[in-house]
Order: sequence, then C-alpha cells, then structure tokens
Amino acid sequence: MLNENVKKLLAESMWDMATCADNEPNVVPVAFKDVTEDGKLVVGDVFLETTLNNLKANGGRIAISVYDAKSLEGYQIKGVAEYVTEGAVVDTFKAMVEKMFNGAATAKGALVITPEKVIVTTPGSDNKKVL
Repeated sequence: MLNENVKKLLAESMWDMATCADNEPNVVPVAFKDVTEDGKLVVGDVFLETTLNNLKANGGRIAISVYDAKSLEGYQIKGVAEYVTEGAVVDTFKAMVEKMFNGAATAKGALVITPEKVIVTTPGSDNKKVL
C-alpha cells in the first residue's frame, strides 16, 4: 500500500496527524515517528492526550498528512490506530525521547497505525488518486 515515494516522504518529513471526536477536529505535528517493515506507521506518545481521547471516541480512526513543502509532493494516509504501552517499538521511542529531552520527558506508549487508504495530495493530474 505504501509505495517507495510515500515511504521516502514519510521518512524525510514531519507528519501532521489528525483525529476527531464530538465534531471537534484535532491536528498535531509529529516528530517521533517511523514506518515499520510491514508498512505500518508508528508514532511515539509524548504529548498525545487529546489524540488518544479522540481515538477512544472514534474507534481508532486517524489520518496522516505528509508533504514536501518545496516540491509539493504529498499524501494523505487514512487508517486505524492501536495504542501500545510496551514492546520494542515503545522502548525505541522512550530511548529517542529521553535522549532528545535529556531525561526531562519520555514516551508513554506508541500508536501503531494500519493504513487503509493512501491518497495523493500533490497538485496535478494524480491529485485525489487513491494508491
């Protein structure tokens, strides 16, 4: 589902992560993130309180937007998130966050997002195309 262009952009760019509950949308920038070998998106939970509450209220529905501000290449990824509090992915994010914040913050868990749809947001003839 995630082709090489999408994976490359996900690896090189910040993500905007959107959730919604009670008709109140919420979008946050994501810096602690990765793509797994099997094509899942993972996000470290440092400050995701509203996001987690929204996911509980909406059955885990989530969207990620990623784009290159110079080339305007972009994609929207829609899927379902599961929250985990232990395991290798959480350990990795804990180490990453603690190093960046010199021990002043840590990751409490991680979102594991299973993509269901990838939509091109790049301007042009492929805009809105589902990959």
